[in-house]
Amino acid sequence: MPHLHAQLDPQARHDLAVAVVDAKTRKDLTWQDLADGTGLSVVFVTAALLGQHALPADAARTVAERLGLDDDAERLLQTVPLRGSIPDGIPTDPTLYRFHEMLQVYGTTLKALVHEQFGDGIISAVNFRLDIQKVDDPEGGSRAVITLDGKYLPAKPF
Repeated sequence: MPHLHAQLDPQARHDLAVAVVDAKTRKDLTWQDLADGTGLSVVFVTAALLGQHALPADAARTVAERLGLDDDAERLLQTVPLRGSIPDGIPTDPTLYRFHEMLQVYGTTLKALVHEQFGDGIISAVNFRLDIQKVDDPEGGSRAVITLDGKYLPAKPF
């Protein structure tokens, strides 16, 4: 069984993400097209292709073939990246800023409710699922329903 390797150069994964988006655009593929056949969720595959997760070998091969990426890129997709996709603190992109704003407004509320309902601990971003759905708004237009589903990990005194 091959070993799992850590990627220590964030620029390498960033450059690969740029190449992925370019190939995806040139081939007119969706993120769902790239996730199909990998056995993984579209959210996980998208995050991996944008440099935030390692892909299992079979999934990396499937995606690399669809995008026309070489063996080096396929191998890099399998490395554990240095995570974090928002450098410099507060994001300036309007979509990302709105998530920041949501945490600014509701972060302390979420913290208070997590601790009241679960106790002292955290919600894992490792043992985690994320889903996004577009639903019709009864008042017109669309709504984004985003589900963050993380395992609760209690703090343990030592």
